[in-house]
Amino acid sequence: MAAIQDSDNRAIPTHVPAELVLPIGLTEGPEFLAAPHAFMASLHDTHPPIFYSTSQHATNAWMLTKYDDVCFVLTHPKIFTTQGATPFPRDPKNYFYMIPLEIDPPEHRKYRGMIDPMLTRNAMAALEGSIRELASRLIDNFIEKGGCEFTTDFGRPLPVSVFLGLMGLPQQMRDTFVGWAVGLLHAQDRKIAESCMRETVAYLHTVIEEKTRTPDEGLLSAIVHGKPEGEPLTAQEIFGFTFFLFIAGLDTVFATLNNVFLWLAHNPDRRQAILANPDNIDRTVDELLRVYSVTFSGRTLTQDYEMRGVKLKKGDKVTCILPAANYDPVAFENPREVNFHRPRKPVLAFGGGVHSCMGAHLARLEMKISITEFLRRIPDFQLKQGARIEYWPGGVVGPKTLPLSW
Repeated sequence: MAAIQDSDNRAIPTHVPAELVLPIGLTEGPEFLAAPHAFMASLHDTHPPIFYSTSQHATNAWMLTKYDDVCFVLTHPKIFTTQGATPFPRDPKNYFYMIPLEIDPPEHRKYRGMIDPMLTRNAMAALEGSIRELASRLIDNFIEKGGCEFTTDFGRPLPVSVFLGLMGLPQQMRDTFVGWAVGLLHAQDRKIAESCMRETVAYLHTVIEEKTRTPDEGLLSAIVHGKPEGEPLTAQEIFGFTFFLFIAGLDTVFATLNNVFLWLAHNPDRRQAILANPDNIDRTVDELLRVYSVTFSGRTLTQDYEMRGVKLKKGDKVTCILPAANYDPVAFENPREVNFHRPRKPVLAFGGGVHSCMGAHLARLEMKISITEFLRRIPDFQLKQGARIEYWPGGVVGPKTLPLSW
């Protein structure tokens, strides 16, 4: 039996039922890019819980939207491996794994344990004063102007500057680093992605050599000089670990803040509610993370497995649509409502299981500080008149620009 072909002449496995082949243009289609989170929330009304989607720029894969299904996949790495989970254009002759993301247990813990102690809740809480000071300085730069381009004036510089400080990387290269990340995460032209990859790889090799000679207190030095289980990492392990952290830390909080502040700009009554209930800020942040999750989790089947009557085969790719799972009406009552007093339930903004995001505590802290400091200084603002919001294609969901006025 011949394999079915999608519109891009890419093979769809013969075991995939034709009625479950439902291309949705995830991360790149016009319906998605028009309003990404509304589109992903609507999948519960328009699509079965498990279906197969094709893509022009990503891998054809099974799509999962239900909260319980996603939680199962994320917590069963023996069935759903993370190896090869990221699509970055690596040289097959000099291949490296994204560490620790693409390493499954039990080896995963060896790598994760190297830097987890540096990213605990208490360790991040110690940064609160300096992050608030940075937020205040950034606001000082534009508060008297009656407006700002939030993405470049606040949303990007705050989390990226904090991240570079943690990594031990030069602040003056912030915009260069972000440019590389944008090219890798959002470029629809493979040549652009490959060019950004080459520049990133060359730079990171240089900085690893520098940290080898001159260690400091940053995360990168901890990787370069770390000896998990008493043995130093290989050069390939050091590079894969460094590369993954570098890319993971440059875009996700930035994108989340853009989404959240766009929502805040459209909801003045909710801004007042946040200001009136400062003690509820942690639950407020959790709810906004639920509503505006920005990433996806990819896995590969290590064996045949059946979910909801759908037969998945060894080698099949699976995409956990985390934002959709956070809109699952079975898991969250009235999921499209932003409810700052919603009963507590783990949200999937940071994935789950052993591969959950290492920077989750930092991301929550940065969101809390960004929201409280901005609203304290500029409680009334709106989207600049005539502004048109466009979204980046790719694996991290957020507006390209966000012009605000007050």
